[in-house]
Amino acid sequence: MNSENIVDSLIIGAGPTGLFAAFYGGMREMSVKVIDSLPQVGGQLMALYPEKYIYDVAGFPKVLAKDLINQLEQQAKQFNPEICLEENVQYVEKIEDQLFKVSTTKEIHYARTVIVTSGAGAFQPRRLKHAEAGKYEGTNLLYSITDLQAFHGKKVCVAGGGDSAVDWALMLEGVAEEVSLVHRRDAFRAHEHSVNQLRESSVQIKTPMMIDDLIGNNDRLEQVVIKENKGEAVENIEVDALIVNHGFLSDIGAIREWGVELEKNSIVVNEKMETNIPGLFAAGDITTHAGKVKLIASGFGEAPTAISQAKHYIDPETKVQPPHSTRVLSGV
Repeated sequence: MNSENIVDSLIIGAGPTGLFAAFYGGMREMSVKVIDSLPQVGGQLMALYPEKYIYDVAGFPKVLAKDLINQLEQQAKQFNPEICLEENVQYVEKIEDQLFKVSTTKEIHYARTVIVTSGAGAFQPRRLKHAEAGKYEGTNLLYSITDLQAFHGKKVCVAGGGDSAVDWALMLEGVAEEVSLVHRRDAFRAHEHSVNQLRESSVQIKTPMMIDDLIGNNDRLEQVVIKENKGEAVENIEVDALIVNHGFLSDIGAIREWGVELEKNSIVVNEKMETNIPGLFAAGDITTHAGKVKLIASGFGEAPTAISQAKHYIDPETKVQPPHSTRVLSGV
């Protein structure tokens, strides 16, 4: 190890918050490295929701997830951060003041500070609990949408009652021939505005109903049998595709071994995005603090705070409050 291999800040997680942190590190003239376990940047947005609209980013009435990530990547690359993909971080160890050793499945990295922006950690969808589900997975039983136009003119059933399920149903309405939404309760766990849009749309709302059976030919699903929750009513829905959105199982994995204070699988931080380990910061959905709201927009606010505090940690003479971006980027 020599000083040339030590970066000012190593960011764990290349989702929206991590990419914005990488950009802001460049704004503060810090050397930055980003590590992510996925084969592409963007986190869950690119892995699961590239064709889904995001509504809570300031300045954008709505923006496709893949477009938001592409813009964030371009923004970060103005300062040429090193991005290491398909690397799982195994352990973060503070070996001396202003020096962290970060061990991954591929190599060992060194940094003066570490910023964790890994969202909810490793994730996988909650799979449909049905004996025949596995037979149709990979053909027309899906847990995410990567190409909205693939459903053009088709009959699509969406299962779920949260924001993502409601958003998918509304987006598919203008593409598919027919869209139905199955949820086991009458009430949805989505934003009020989205639910109002849903009730005014042509989406066929099937509540309180749940998937009772799957009927298909070989490995292709043809009908979804739904049954009234706590009732006897049964209905068969012809489908070209079934999209199940029952949420995701997440696991913060090795973070538990790093010595950071945790609360319900989230890293506890203060208003400076500091953890209990000096020099180790966190931002975005992986964090918890008083008044925490888990939105992409919140992560965008926390990232500059973490970067600025990391800069100040490395050099206490540096101001935490940076100059305005108009001054910094005028020379880029």
